[in-house]
Amino acid sequence: MPPSATKTALPPQPSFTAQTLIPDWGPVGVTVTPQGLVAVLWGDHLARATEGFAGPIHAAQQEALQQTAEAWLAHLQAYFAGERRAFPFPIAWQVLRPFQRRALQAVFAIPYGETRTYGEIAAQIGQPGAARAVGRAVATNPMPIVIPCHRVVGAGGKLHGFSGPGGLSTKARLLALEQQVLA
Repeated sequence: MPPSATKTALPPQPSFTAQTLIPDWGPVGVTVTPQGLVAVLWGDHLARATEGFAGPIHAAQQEALQQTAEAWLAHLQAYFAGERRAFPFPIAWQVLRPFQRRALQAVFAIPYGETRTYGEIAAQIGQPGAARAVGRAVATNPMPIVIPCHRVVGAGGKLHGFSGPGGLSTKARLLALEQQVLA
């Protein structure tokens, strides 16, 4: 059974959200705080970009956050173009629940172009038998692509669940993109 499912309570934080249209992939947005990336929103999920991050923001802080958000978007554009394999900026891991954080940190470590099963992730984080809980953590990943939930597959490599636009066909497309880049 996974540890506490309660989310770490954080006070409202200054945040900045930016978005762009990535050809062939659609609209993508990011929300950043001074602690790092808190959301990558794609397609219909863009409306939730600032949910829970509505603290006061000063002009200098806004400029810095805007630059960080724009840098994240540039890196995401490069990923979708097959030109980026990793993301160098901080992630605000503290916004995740403890079990979700451990599971998604393991997912974050999956190398570009490789996959792991839900069961392998569960075993890796010391929770053998918690594959379904890992599935739930992956399904609620607030930072898809950056935390590459598309690299998590079912037993035998079968594709399961993807909440991004296009569902499983997009998951397959992302995996194919990575394999094509590696080829």
